[in-house]
Amino acid sequence: MKTTKFLTAVLNATVASTFLFASTAAFADNMDELVAAAKKEGQLTVIALPRDWCGYGAVIDGFKAKYGLTVNELNPDAGSGDEIEAIKANKGNTGPQAPDVVDVGLSFGPAGKKDGLFQPYKVSTWASIPDSAKDADGLWYGDYYGVLSFVVNADIVKNLPKDWADLQGPDFKNSVSISGDPRSSNQAIQAVFAAGLSASNGDVAKAADAGLAYFADLNKKGNFVPVAGSAATLAQGTTPVTVLWDYNGLAARDTLKGNPKIEVIVPATGVVAGVYVQAISAFAPHPSAAKLWMEYLYSDEGQVSWLKGYCHPIRFNDLAANGKIPADVLAKLPPAESYAKAVFPTLEQQAAAKEALAKNWDSVVGVVVGK
Repeated sequence: MKTTKFLTAVLNATVASTFLFASTAAFADNMDELVAAAKKEGQLTVIALPRDWCGYGAVIDGFKAKYGLTVNELNPDAGSGDEIEAIKANKGNTGPQAPDVVDVGLSFGPAGKKDGLFQPYKVSTWASIPDSAKDADGLWYGDYYGVLSFVVNADIVKNLPKDWADLQGPDFKNSVSISGDPRSSNQAIQAVFAAGLSASNGDVAKAADAGLAYFADLNKKGNFVPVAGSAATLAQGTTPVTVLWDYNGLAARDTLKGNPKIEVIVPATGVVAGVYVQAISAFAPHPSAAKLWMEYLYSDEGQVSWLKGYCHPIRFNDLAANGKIPADVLAKLPPAESYAKAVFPTLEQQAAAKEALAKNWDSVVGVVVGK
């Protein structure tokens, strides 16, 4: 499933080596020529894009309406591994089961590049994609992300936390939870990492150890609730403050419809982002349509469509700085400036944090997070 894919995909990477594709342009094509070539192909094949995920239904329909292409939607509930396998299984196949493009967890970008599964293409808005979230050769590039946020039952918690240090205070006795076991759950691992990044004043090298110390203190003070937080536990009041990806929190807010009132707060420091990436198959049957799809996704229109689905587009800061986000969309989100300091941990940093937490959580924090 797509949600599982987001929470688990980012931790399994190997560092990429460089592949060059002489037959494929790496830089943005002339749009008029690209549109004409894509229309001649007539179709785009996508995979693993549920219509209720990140606003993808509107994204796909907008693309079809704008360019008049057919979009073949393969296996919407597939995961990143399934997408990669679909490329491998259809290397010589130009039929409907061969994906032109993929939307995968971060680790699958470098791994797919190393295996020669992607072809390079740099969209016309390439410069506004952060360097930390794209391959320098254009083989893959970040598309959208979430940040770890405080999701708060405001009917119970009256003094809303603004930063990680606030959660250590006496107002948060028996209140604070994370989403799962930080020895294995990616969302929980990143929550501990984010707390440590705040506590270490942004020193990524010290974030894992500082995060362990932070949660050890939180537990000693009686503020930590060793229950996997969710929309249900928020509503019940079991975990009045739960650290979740912001898009999960915003979706929970909509689901609960004010009963109870939910606030989603991006902390002032220790803002950690988890990102997905896009890539074009090296064997895409419709390469021009694939490039046109990327141009659409990374246009202002495509990026805002993702944002309407509560997934922050990778060009969010650029859009916000240039006033390109509709006021009604912004009104449903935490303040745009909250995302300006978002840190995108590298695969190596994520792997190191995972190892440290798996090894030391029991001895340093000494409590098991259960369901």
